[in-house]
Amino acid sequence: MSNFLVKVGDCRDVLRQLPDDSIDSVVTDAPYELAFMGKAWDATGIAFNVAVWDECLRVLKPGGHLVAFGGTRTYHRMTCAIEDAGFEIRDCLMWLYGTGFPKSHNVAAFIDKRKGLLKHRGKRLVNGFKPTCGEIGSTPKPGMAYCTPVSPLAKEYVGWGTALKPAYEPIILARKPLDGTIADNVERWGTGALHIDACRIDYRDDRDKAVAHPGRCTSKKHGIAAVPDAGSDSERVEFAYQQKGRWPAHVMLDEVAADGLDRQTGIEASRFFYVVKPSRAEREAGCDGLPNVRRTDGRSDEHHVPNLRTTQRRNFHPCVKPISLMRYLCRLVTPPNGVVLDPFAGSGTTGCAATLEKFRFLGIEQNAEYAQIAKTRISYWASLPTEAAA
Repeated sequence: MSNFLVKVGDCRDVLRQLPDDSIDSVVTDAPYELAFMGKAWDATGIAFNVAVWDECLRVLKPGGHLVAFGGTRTYHRMTCAIEDAGFEIRDCLMWLYGTGFPKSHNVAAFIDKRKGLLKHRGKRLVNGFKPTCGEIGSTPKPGMAYCTPVSPLAKEYVGWGTALKPAYEPIILARKPLDGTIADNVERWGTGALHIDACRIDYRDDRDKAVAHPGRCTSKKHGIAAVPDAGSDSERVEFAYQQKGRWPAHVMLDEVAADGLDRQTGIEASRFFYVVKPSRAEREAGCDGLPNVRRTDGRSDEHHVPNLRTTQRRNFHPCVKPISLMRYLCRLVTPPNGVVLDPFAGSGTTGCAATLEKFRFLGIEQNAEYAQIAKTRISYWASLPTEAAA
């Protein structure tokens, strides 16, 4: 195959056309099955379908890894489907971020609404719908109206809600069973292992490097570590490895989560992989030739009053991951010159990441509009010089 290919169609149909043991890794952001922003494709149950993951298992080389994002409420069902297909569940990675927003109902307001006592104050909504209640006690925002509890029961439930603020997404790491031992599998297929050195976290400074070394003894006076003379050859080898950076963890942070970690614990976020949320420029890089589509996404507020948000974007896919995060995951599980498969390609972020890491890529996307965006984005990033894409 060429450097990349994006096929339009149902992944179940396209996967059946691929030969056995032909793919080196599967890296995908599968549907969370939450009907996110009213999208029908996020409520089909396909991520829970064992047949999908069974086909992924078939096309993967023995020892090939699968990396799949999931939603906090539904990833367990996807994980069960992946395991039922025959994969070994190896780990659960966590992408932590501090920019999520709570999707909670105001219990006090609902109580008053049921009793017909909902009272409003403030301006009407700018979109012309009747005023709605936000969090009681919050500072009013432009275009919003806030309510005061009326009934005795509602007053008792001021400050009660129905959901927490989302701050992480789980990522399932699974592996197709090995063909013999790990050494046998690597020799025959080139898969089965994680590329640890390619994903090590750079030391922030010499002190950070010293503290990270194994077998350290800490100086109470200076708070830094000294590594005693290595004894055996294996100790010397491990010491040499540690010079390259910290061992990658199964936690990844965005800029807000990293800042919170620094301030609240004093533990430097540099100990973990740090990734910035995708900007609009990153989402739409290379898409200048595509139409600027005006899309209105309808979401109901806590009183089920429609809250319509209209945007104009060339990449209008609602779930776009950071390219740097997907690059990190691709190089963790893919051997050199390997083929990365994404059966739920969306707007192509995994493909952008795979080509930037010099892997080959095969994406499958059932929505023709999203597939076109994916092809355009991947072509752009694949055309950049190596130094410009770093």
